[in-house]
This record gives sequence, C-alpha cells and structure tokens, in this order.
Amino acid sequence: MGDTGEWSIIPLPDPDGHRQRPPDAPQPWEKTDRAQAVREGATGPEPPAPPRCPHCGLSGERRVTYYGRHVLLEPDMRVPAHMVPAWHRWYVDSNGTAWNSRQDEPAPGAVCHVPHRITCPGLSLEEAGLRRWLEAVRAENARRARRRADEDPGPVPLPDAG
Repeated sequence: MGDTGEWSIIPLPDPDGHRQRPPDAPQPWEKTDRAQAVREGATGPEPPAPPRCPHCGLSGERRVTYYGRHVLLEPDMRVPAHMVPAWHRWYVDSNGTAWNSRQDEPAPGAVCHVPHRITCPGLSLEEAGLRRWLEAVRAENARRARRRADEDPGPVPLPDAG
C-alpha cells in the first residue's frame, strides 16, 4: 500500500517478454492492409520484380502506397480527375507515395494518375472493375437523353417559301 491507501500492482516481466516476433511473422494490421490494397487496386508487382503488368507485359510506373503495397500506374498519363471513375483516381505526394482518393469528389481542376489495371488490354472490363461504372454512366446518359427528348417539342415547321 502506498500513501493513498490503495493497492498498487507492479506488473512482473513476462518470461517471454524479451523475445521479439520473427521478421516474417504477420503483423496484426497486415490483413487489413492487404484487403485495402485489393479493394483499391494496389496489386502491382512488388520489388525486386520489374514493374511489368502480369496480364499484358507492359511496363508501368510503380509507386508505393501508404500501407506498403505497390500500385502500377500508367506512365506519363495524368488526366483530369473528374474523367476517372471513383476508386481509380491515384495521386502521388511529393515524397513519391501514391494514395487513392476512393469515392471522394475531386477538387475542381485536379489531375490524377490512372492505374494501369483499368487500361490493361489483358483484362476485360469486368476484371478491371469498370463494368459497373460504365453501366451507371450509360444509365445516367440514357436518363438524360429521355428527359431531353421529353422536353423537346419536336421539329419546327419550315416557313412557307411561297
């Protein structure tokens, strides 16, 4: 007991407390990082492998992400971010680290990098994860076209030429 009248427990060292995990032991957050990498498309080849796409063999710009995985970006291709579907907009910080903006709307005038995965000729639209996005864009365009057709009064009669 101390001066306060309360018991204080002093933790004794664990008999294995001096041991460290082996370097290849999984970390507690590793599954979460791996799942995030798959969800965001950061599945590029890890070093020391060359930065080549396993589906088409083309080279890409490999960048590390903040969770330690690598993404293969289209080399020298920066496009207006509003033209790229959500979850496929990649930005590169000044330190060279890539990050995905997920579903966040891009700032006006923002440009982003395009992942090679959505431009790869070796993958179908479904494998690249674009089918749902394209179907949504096409449905929106169809809705807009129907609305425009409903608002259009039709052809204007030609004036009488006499």
